[in-house]
Amino acid sequence: QVQLVESGGGLVQSGGSLRLSCAASGSIFSIGSMAWYRQAPGKERELVAVITSGGNTNYADSVKGRFTISRDNAKNTVYLQMRSLKPADTAVYYCRVFYGMMYWGKGTSVTVSS
Repeated sequence: QVQLVESGGGLVQSGGSLRLSCAASGSIFSIGSMAWYRQAPGKERELVAVITSGGNTNYADSVKGRFTISRDNAKNTVYLQMRSLKPADTAVYYCRVFYGMMYWGKGTSVTVSS
């Protein structure tokens, strides 16, 4: 069983930055891919960024050049550095890891004011 705890969300002005963290705990040997999703009010959950166990990354077009996903395998933690934030980035952000199956965090709220 894997437990995920996200942190780092909050309220920020347009153009600002935030860094999200998601720490996985449990009887973990080696986590597979790790990812961040987001869900804005009234919209479906969408993939923001993903990083494989080997460090390959992929981003949604809407965040390319502004967001950076990274991971610390020793800490079983995935990060999302968000820069040049826009009001359109306002959403609840969820981390997701693959460890035999998909595990989801409970989400952390990000609000970007104009």
